[in-house]
Amino acid sequence: MKKKVISVLLCMAMTASLGACGLKEAKTQGSDAAKEPAAETQTEDAAAPADDAKDAAAVEIDGEPVTLVYAEVNPLDTIVGQTATAFKEKVEELSGGNITIDVQASGVLGSENDVLDTMLGGGGTIQMSRISAFALTSYGGEKSMLLSLPYTFVGRDHFWTFATSDLAEEFLLEPHNNGSGVRGLFYGEEGFRHFFTVNEVSGIEDLAGMKLRVSNDPVMNGLVESLGASPTVVSFGELYSALQTGVVDGAEQPIANYKSNAFQEVAPNLILDGHTLGAIQVIITDEAWDSLTEDQQNVLIEAGEYASAFNRQISEEAENEVLEQLKADGINVVEVEDIKPWQDAVADVISQNIVGQEDLYQQILDMQ
Repeated sequence: MKKKVISVLLCMAMTASLGACGLKEAKTQGSDAAKEPAAETQTEDAAAPADDAKDAAAVEIDGEPVTLVYAEVNPLDTIVGQTATAFKEKVEELSGGNITIDVQASGVLGSENDVLDTMLGGGGTIQMSRISAFALTSYGGEKSMLLSLPYTFVGRDHFWTFATSDLAEEFLLEPHNNGSGVRGLFYGEEGFRHFFTVNEVSGIEDLAGMKLRVSNDPVMNGLVESLGASPTVVSFGELYSALQTGVVDGAEQPIANYKSNAFQEVAPNLILDGHTLGAIQVIITDEAWDSLTEDQQNVLIEAGEYASAFNRQISEEAENEVLEQLKADGINVVEVEDIKPWQDAVADVISQNIVGQEDLYQQILDMQ
């Protein structure tokens, strides 16, 4: 009788122990957790760090552990840098550490074009990157080029209507479908792009004759030429010194990047023309994607949805905060009261670059 009682007790103890150690499954694509506002997620994380650590350790993901190198040209305190960190943390949480995202920020792996050349050339040293949508223009990204045309998006809501539409996935997969060797995972934005200059400006006419830095992009070249300025190709990593030494008279960037890269120190004049919304994509090489299991791919997809929502949440607030700080620091910030002269100046740039894609471009315009 004693032996039976002892056996029953042992079985009950083992059952309770196994139940307490039940494994947590990885979240599936499109779960509510991936779409929670960042602030709420951070509050929950802070409230129960021990539980999070226990849950992460219990996640089971099919596939060998993998590290993906993620290139970012801007510092981690920028909008895109914070987006990279949010993506990294969510991937590692959802995978229980099975996937590590190694974010290499501040351009240590080169400019966007350098990174794209490395990714498209194979070799596997960079698996992922955040790029400006127009960066793909020189690599056959005809659809992506439409996103960089001046004054396409009338506001952030217009862009996000596109970015969350079925059309967005078609754009993301364009480089994969045309054989470039990369694919887009998700969209984000880093605010509207504006010109900044070494010498004081008060309006569109002051840009005439200036040497304005561009990446080697046909749309941006045409935009600068339409304003009567001279497009000058300078790598992003050399832009600060190019402004300082007079190689260029100005450039254009989103407001947060302008400050984070300290461009206001050498070009303290910012004119808020908002010629392009800084649409971004996070891309991954087909080689890296195909090496992942379905579980691992789903983690990247879900984390991408989370990071995209996080980016949307912080972008406008961060941009406004930086702008107020720039004004307080004495930067010459010029508001553009009438945008029509700017739109008229670049009309030919738009018409020349939508040839053959007029209907597709109109679909984007109709989303406003």
